[in-house]
Amino acid sequence: MDVGVYKIAMSGPEDVSGLKKLIENGEIIASEIIAVLGKTEGNGCVNDFTRGYCTASFRSYLAKEMGKTEKEVEEKVAFVMSGGTEGVMTPHATVFTVKEALETEQEEKSLAVSAGFTKKFLPEEMGTMVMVKEVERVTLELMKDAGIQDKEDVHFVQIKCPLLTSDRILDAKERGKSVVVEDTYKSMGYTRGASALGVALALKEVEESKVTEQSILKDWSLYSKVASTSAGVELLNCEIILMGNSKKSVSKYRIGHSVMKDSIDLESVIEAMNNSGLKVDKLPTEEDKKRIVNIFAKAEASSDGYVRNRRNTMLTDSDINHTRHARAVVNGVIASIVGDPMVYVSGGAEHQGPDGGGPIAVIIQK
Repeated sequence: MDVGVYKIAMSGPEDVSGLKKLIENGEIIASEIIAVLGKTEGNGCVNDFTRGYCTASFRSYLAKEMGKTEKEVEEKVAFVMSGGTEGVMTPHATVFTVKEALETEQEEKSLAVSAGFTKKFLPEEMGTMVMVKEVERVTLELMKDAGIQDKEDVHFVQIKCPLLTSDRILDAKERGKSVVVEDTYKSMGYTRGASALGVALALKEVEESKVTEQSILKDWSLYSKVASTSAGVELLNCEIILMGNSKKSVSKYRIGHSVMKDSIDLESVIEAMNNSGLKVDKLPTEEDKKRIVNIFAKAEASSDGYVRNRRNTMLTDSDINHTRHARAVVNGVIASIVGDPMVYVSGGAEHQGPDGGGPIAVIIQK
C-alpha cells in the first residue's frame, strides 16, 4: 500500500474547504480516502454536537464528490471526530488515503494505515466485555489489512466509540436490561476504557485473564500504550483507525510512539519523535519540525490531583471539566516543542497509558 497523510486547518466544524482544495488540485483522490480524524471546537462532553456536525459535513461533501450515497461513504470512510480544542489547540482534520502500489515488499518499514468498524452496540453492551472483545476482534483484522505482522509495529490505534444517552438508557430499561452506569458523562469513560482494553488484548499488552467486567475503570494497572479512544453521541459502533509500520507499505511517511508519564512529560514527546525515525537530541531542529506531519496524544488528569508532587485543581474545578484542562496542558507542551499548536490531543485516557499520562504518536515524512 501507499499511504498519504494530509493535515488541514478548519475554520469551523462545517469547514471542508481544505479538503475540497486538495481534491480539486489533484493532491487527493476522493475514492482513496479511508479515514478523517478531526479535532472540533465543542466541549468534548456528552452534549458536544460539533462532532456529529463535522462528520455530517465531511460525509455529505465526499458523497457528492464520489457520486455515492452518504450511507455508502460512511461504510467506507472512518470519520473520527474528537471534541475540545481548549487553549491554543487549532481545530483541524487529518485525512488518510490508501492506494495500491506496484512495488513489492520493501526492506524498510513505512506507514501503514487501515480503518474499520465494529458492530453497533446495544446500550447494555456499552462499556462492557462485549465491547472489549469486539474491539479486540476488529483490531486484529485491521492489523492484517494493513500488512502488519508484528504487534510491536502498531504505534497508534485511534477509536471513536459511542456513549450512553438518556434515551439509550431508557431503551435498555424498557427491555429489562441494565447499563454499566446511568450517568451519561461517566458512560464516556466506560466506553473509552473498554475500547482501550480491547486494543490491549489484541496486542497482548495485558493478560487476558485480568480483563473482566470488574476491572474496567477500576484496575488502572491495565492499559494500552498505543490506544487512543474518544466517545461521542453521534454513533452506536466503534470506528477504528490503526496506524503502524510495515514492509508492505511504500509510503513516504513513518510513525513512532511513546507514552507520556504525566501531562508535562516533555521527554516522552522527544522519545516518540525519535521512535518515528527523527534523530532529536534535546529539542527538534527547524528541519526536524518540517518533517513532522502531525502528533497524536491522549491527555488525562491524574486521579490523585497531583503532577510531580504539586497539587492542581483539574479534578475539583466545578466550572470546567478536567478533560478540558488536560487537553489544553498537553497541547501546550507539544506545541511549544514543535512550534505548532495544530496537533491532535484527545482527553479522557482511561486504560490508555498510566494514570495521569497517555500514549503519544508522531508521523513524520521520511
